[in-house]
Amino acid sequence: MYRKPLEPMNKIMLSCKKSTELIEQSQEKKLSFKNRVQLSLHLMACNTCKAYAQQSKTINMAIIQFLQKDKTDDKNTIKNDDLKEKIISKL
Repeated sequence: MYRKPLEPMNKIMLSCKKSTELIEQSQEKKLSFKNRVQLSLHLMACNTCKAYAQQSKTINMAIIQFLQKDKTDDKNTIKNDDLKEKIISKL
């Protein structure tokens, strides 16, 4: 049976589409060893996907920080409301 010379390489190297899917998945859960290796190899060869991975990580970190700040603001609002009620009761 004749095989194309690059067939084994196609099993190792990912497309950019598959790589971006794995980049997003990696932010949510740990990838399998095979997927981690494939993604690492792809990122070494593809500057576009490497930039995408960095941007995706930055966006996710910004969202996490925003949500944490939002929770803190809610706690401060509750404390401010409690303080306001105490001040009014003392008047």
